[in-house]
Amino acid sequence: MVGATPLLVDVEPEYYTMHPDELAAVLDTPPAALPPIRAVIPVHLYGQAADLQAIMAASAKHGAVVIEDCSQAHGATLNGRKLGTFTEVATFSLYPTKNLGALGDGGVLATADPERAGRLAALRQYGWRTHYISDEVGVNSRLDELQAAILRVKLRHLDAQNMRRQTIAEAYDVALANGEVRPPARRAGAGHVFHQYVVRVADRAAAQARLRALGVGTGVHYPVPAHLQPAYRGRIALGPAGCKATERASAEVLSLPMFPELTNEQVEQARDALSCLS
Repeated sequence: MVGATPLLVDVEPEYYTMHPDELAAVLDTPPAALPPIRAVIPVHLYGQAADLQAIMAASAKHGAVVIEDCSQAHGATLNGRKLGTFTEVATFSLYPTKNLGALGDGGVLATADPERAGRLAALRQYGWRTHYISDEVGVNSRLDELQAAILRVKLRHLDAQNMRRQTIAEAYDVALANGEVRPPARRAGAGHVFHQYVVRVADRAAAQARLRALGVGTGVHYPVPAHLQPAYRGRIALGPAGCKATERASAEVLSLPMFPELTNEQVEQARDALSCLS
């Protein structure tokens, strides 16, 4: 909507988040055919922090603003500090399946800057600062009051539910400890909240079939990278790595059952089934 041109850089293969080395290379030598790079948006994918310190350092060197995408990392931390508090603006999805989810679509922006907060509040409602007067072009993107009320109640339970996710993840870790399929890598200093518990399997279809036969469902987040989607193929600029690590991950990632309402019996069933992946 602001006329920005997307440029995708590859991920760190073990963490699935923005690779700071490739970001630094792109910022040092930006593609000549593209406009200047003004913003960097790292995604804290699956519930774990991107390497924010390196990303922010590289961005600051070139005057690029960093915007955290915390849509899968509600309550996650890096070096004891909550994600969403490191940068000038952070975004959170409140889709029903998120760690903090509404009963319908929604989202929030977080900022510590009162002036920026005021502008964002205006932009979400037609650019109004005075009723019925649009000072600039805005949108209609208000969070419904009923959803906000539900979220205020659910927010009180977020930390406890994240702890439950971590407990489930520990059970899966034990089941996978001695097999060929490895548990998800944890970044040093990061507090993972396991929006998804994602492993990598060379023959994903066979693994899904084996688990399904044992009554354990799985998902794939995500099967096709953005730059290979029919709507965007050939239309999005890529960093020097060509997003090859992303493509390899998309062919192998497999999400195991993960949500705080899983019963102990269900967790045990999934844990026992994981032995078939070894």
